[in-house]
Amino acid sequence: MASPAAPVKNQAGSASATKADTSKTQRRPRRPNYNHIHRNFLPVEVHPLPVLIPHNPLSLVAIALSYLAQILAPPTRPTYKGYFSSATSSIHVTDAETVRKLWEMGFFGRGNLSRSEPTWLDNRKKKGLTAEENTAQRRQARRQQKQERARKEQEEIEQKLAEETQSNGTSNGHLNGVLSENVLKTNSKDLNDIASVLESASGTASPQDEENKENTSLHEFHEWKKAIEANGIPTPPPTSTSSDASHAEGQPVKRLQRTKTVRFSPTIEAREFDLSSPIISPIKSPGSAPLDIAKPEEPQVQENQEHLNLSLEEAFFLSYGLGVLDVYCDDSDAVLPPSSLLSLFRRHSYYPPRSLSVSAEPDDPFMLSYVVYHHYRSLGWVVRSGVKFSTDYLLYNRGPAFSHAEFAIVIVPSYTHPHWTDTPENRKLVENSTKKTWWWLHGINRVQAQVLKQLVLCYVDIPPPLAGEEKGKDIDIGLQLSRYKIRDVNVRRWTPNRSRD
Repeated sequence: MASPAAPVKNQAGSASATKADTSKTQRRPRRPNYNHIHRNFLPVEVHPLPVLIPHNPLSLVAIALSYLAQILAPPTRPTYKGYFSSATSSIHVTDAETVRKLWEMGFFGRGNLSRSEPTWLDNRKKKGLTAEENTAQRRQARRQQKQERARKEQEEIEQKLAEETQSNGTSNGHLNGVLSENVLKTNSKDLNDIASVLESASGTASPQDEENKENTSLHEFHEWKKAIEANGIPTPPPTSTSSDASHAEGQPVKRLQRTKTVRFSPTIEAREFDLSSPIISPIKSPGSAPLDIAKPEEPQVQENQEHLNLSLEEAFFLSYGLGVLDVYCDDSDAVLPPSSLLSLFRRHSYYPPRSLSVSAEPDDPFMLSYVVYHHYRSLGWVVRSGVKFSTDYLLYNRGPAFSHAEFAIVIVPSYTHPHWTDTPENRKLVENSTKKTWWWLHGINRVQAQVLKQLVLCYVDIPPPLAGEEKGKDIDIGLQLSRYKIRDVNVRRWTPNRSRD
C-alpha cells in the first residue's frame, strides 16, 4: 500500500512546480511609480527660496542671491494650447506632450478614445489587445455560444422527429411487405420475361452485340422499374447481370475508362497572356534563378489619433485660475481672454447655446458648476465628473491612479436672498428650480451607498442679478465669483440599529 503513494506525491509535486512556472510566466507587469509620475498636483512650476536658518547668517545671503537671480532672469512659465469646439462645447488639446502634462499634473480632462486616462497610443503599441478589443472579443464569444446552443437544440428536435417518424414507419412495414408479396406473385410472368432477356444478353456473341443487348435489357428494366414505382408498387431487388456472372466465372471485367475533357470558349482560347507581367509570372524550375524577393516594408510609425477633452470648468480654471492655458476659438487664431471665455462658456452651458443678445443670469449652469469646481480645487481635492454615478462631481484625495473617489457632489441652488421672494414671478421661478422629490434623494443616496461613496449636497447661494448700470460694465471676475456662497452637507443613511447613542 505504500508504493502507490510515492507516484501520487511526485505527481502532486510536478503539478505544483508546473503551476509555479505558469504563475511566473503569467505574472502581471510591474506597475509604474505613480508617486513620481504625479508628484505635481497642478501644472504649475514652483521655484521656492532657500530655507531660512536663524542662527546661520549665510542662509540670508543664499536667500538674497536666489531672489535677485529670479528677478534678473525670471523663469519661463509654461503655457499650453487648447481649441474650443462649439459642436461639442468642450476644449480639445491635441499636442501629445501637453496631454500628458495636463493628465499627470492634476488629472485634467479625459481621452476621447479611452475611458479616462489617454492611453490609446500605448495600447496600440503593445502586443496584447486593448481593453475595448477584449470586450469586443468577449461579446463575440458569447454570441457564438448562444448560436451553438441554439443549433444543438435544433438538432435535438430534428433527431426526435426522425425517431418518431421511424417508429411510425416500422409499424406500417408489415402491411407493405404483404402487399409486395402479392404484387410479385401476380407479376411473375413479367419477371420471367426480364430474366430471359438478361440470360440471352449474357450468351455468346460478339463484344459489340453483347454491349448493345446489355444496354437494351437494362433500359427495359429501368422503364419497368419506373412504371412500378409510379403505380405505388415497391421495386423488387435487382437481379444478377452479366457482370456478376463474369465475376462468378473468374473472368476479368472490362470497364469503360472515361476521360474528362475541358473546353474553353473561343474568347479564352484566342487570348494571349503576357508572362512577364507582375500579375502572372512564369513558374521557375528548381534549377532556375530564384525570384526577386520584395524587401520587407519598414514598420510604420503609429500616429496618435487621440486628443484630450477638457470640460468648460476645467478649461476656465486652467486659464483664469492658473493662467497656464491659452484657448483659441475654432474659427479664429486669436487667444480668448478670461472675460471673453466667461461669456462664451456661460452661453454654451445651455442647450442650444444662447445668443449674445440674451443677458446672463446669476444662476447659469456654468456659474454654479464652476463655483463648486473652483471651491474644491482650491481646497486640494481632485475634482472629476460624476455623471456615471448620477452626480455632478467626484472628489479624489490624490487622484484616480491612487484610490477611488471618497465623496460624490450634487449641486443644489439655494435662493436665500430676499430678492427671490419679492414678486410672485420670482417665487415661482425658485419653486421650479429647487423642486426635488424625496424619491430623487433616496435614489441618489442608494446609488452612492452601493459604490461606497459619501453623498454631499453642495448648496450654492444665488446672488441677485446685477443692477441696470452694472450690466453694461465689465465687472471683475473675482468680484463676480465672490458673490456666491457655498454650504455643503454630508448626507448619510441613518439606520436605528447602527446609529444609536
